[in-house]
Amino acid sequence: MTYAPAADRHESMPYRRAGRGGVPFPAVSLGLWHHFGDGTPLATQRAVLRRAFDRGITHFDLSNIDGPPSGAAEANFGTLFAQDFRRHREELFLATKAGFGVWPGPYGGHGSRKHLLASLDRSLRRMRVECVDVFYSHRHDPTTPLEETLGALDAAVRQGKARYAGICGYPAEQHRRAAALLAGLGTPLLLHRSPYNLLNRRLEAGVLAAAEDTGTGLIAFSPLAQGLLTGRCPAGEEAPGTLRALAALAAARGQSLDQLALSWVLRDPRVASVLVAASSVSRLDRSLAALEAAPLTAGELAEIDRLSPPPAAGG
Repeated sequence: MTYAPAADRHESMPYRRAGRGGVPFPAVSLGLWHHFGDGTPLATQRAVLRRAFDRGITHFDLSNIDGPPSGAAEANFGTLFAQDFRRHREELFLATKAGFGVWPGPYGGHGSRKHLLASLDRSLRRMRVECVDVFYSHRHDPTTPLEETLGALDAAVRQGKARYAGICGYPAEQHRRAAALLAGLGTPLLLHRSPYNLLNRRLEAGVLAAAEDTGTGLIAFSPLAQGLLTGRCPAGEEAPGTLRALAALAAARGQSLDQLALSWVLRDPRVASVLVAASSVSRLDRSLAALEAAPLTAGELAEIDRLSPPPAAGG
């Protein structure tokens, strides 16, 4: 049956600008690093993607290593894109990345121009698109000159294979250098994608300030700390005291712990979007319910800081 998206798909989702760029992002975006490999039925993947788009999620985040196996998420997305989303392509903001090892030999990973541009060509074929909206350097590679890595991102934009450039997980100093190099090339740094959650606040030690100073939007991933902030524990084990206290705070707000975790990340206007993974439609809806909660109060934020203190500035 031909997919007909919800007519009101953009009405309930709040959209946020990325830094000083002109692109709005849904407050919650869908990451395809889990649950879109070959171990998940294509019907389940289709249902999650359709539900996401129906709820106003326009930003789908992929990479060349997503699976398993590596590349499978891009290939599966490409199949579903061709069937359901091609006629809605310009309503979507598609991301992919390169930098980790994905094929044998010396050119299968890291930050060289050879690897990045060859990987992007592979990703475009798998995703069945002519270009992605943002192409990321997936990690800072100290063995490759930053000028070469950023030059490859600039080349991808100039070749029409990507519309914007982004970086992932760069330390603050390298973020500032990357932004300056790209600005000099005429391809501004649009996004910095990095882990950020209640249990990992390292971005607050320097990267958030660097993003603000350079006009870069932050895409926050791993908002649930690899599942720790779902509140689920192995059978027979009790959640640590910090998690129990955070769960109690969430319950007092009428939220689950994972919903509180999303609300907390989104409290910062420098965060353009938070990436969630979803194994099912119900799991996605549970995450999106975080958008309906009242803003965190000053008292609640102070209590969170007491339970999970921010890092010292300067890193």
